[in-house]
Amino acid sequence: MIGKEIRMERIINRATRKTVIIPMDHGVTVGPIKGLTDMGRTVDLVAMGGANAVIGHMGLALHGHRGYGGDIGLILHLSASTMLGPDPNNKVLVNSVERAIKTGADAVSVHINIGAEDEAKMLTDLGAVSQTCMEWGMPLLAMMYARGHDIEDEKDVEAVKIAARVGAELGADIIKTTYTGDPESFREVVEGCPVPVVIAGGSKLGDLETLKMIAGAMKAGAAGLSIGRNAFQHEHPDRLVRAACAIVHEKKTVEEAMELLEIPLDPVSS
Repeated sequence: MIGKEIRMERIINRATRKTVIIPMDHGVTVGPIKGLTDMGRTVDLVAMGGANAVIGHMGLALHGHRGYGGDIGLILHLSASTMLGPDPNNKVLVNSVERAIKTGADAVSVHINIGAEDEAKMLTDLGAVSQTCMEWGMPLLAMMYARGHDIEDEKDVEAVKIAARVGAELGADIIKTTYTGDPESFREVVEGCPVPVVIAGGSKLGDLETLKMIAGAMKAGAAGLSIGRNAFQHEHPDRLVRAACAIVHEKKTVEEAMELLEIPLDPVSS
């Protein structure tokens, strides 16, 4: 299992045991949205800001690899659906652990919607991917959400607790899930999950809202974050990521992190 430990260190800060991950898998779901038209440029910016890893489909590995600049971990996303499909909540496997290894990925991720009509199939896929990851020593990040026709509130703490726990029970090494809105309720999610939990970013927020959400999650005991649009669609993705890293890795306050948004990064020193 030393292989998994080594790869985990490429996507999690060795010193803090926390992580800042920027998902860029949106191109399959919603197409070439702002911030993802030039994936290599975006990867460069979030790497400059200090992100530990990015998440993306095969397109990110093929078209987002820069060959220069600071190193950053790659998590290859294995499941997908599109907004044009009959049920966007139905995530299907479109890649494999073995292919992730061949592309040089440091980890893989899958997306599971607990409560969706196709939950059973997605759980079957999660179990199979988990077993393969154990065989190859590949870290697995499971995106676990409470989503379906009967889910009235995706932030409901009881639903989020179940979703996170399912991912851990089926062998995921890191759980990405919805922030429940406040540190007190999210602490229940973290305490009920035996593996590290990172928060999803959700819909686009303002800078102050984003940083307050990150700080609240860290206060609750989260292992970090995995935010997409709030990072790569920011006017200065490098600065937003740097501010997030300050909270996650340096335990800076929201006010201190907000000040960092005004200071340009030096590409040479980054």
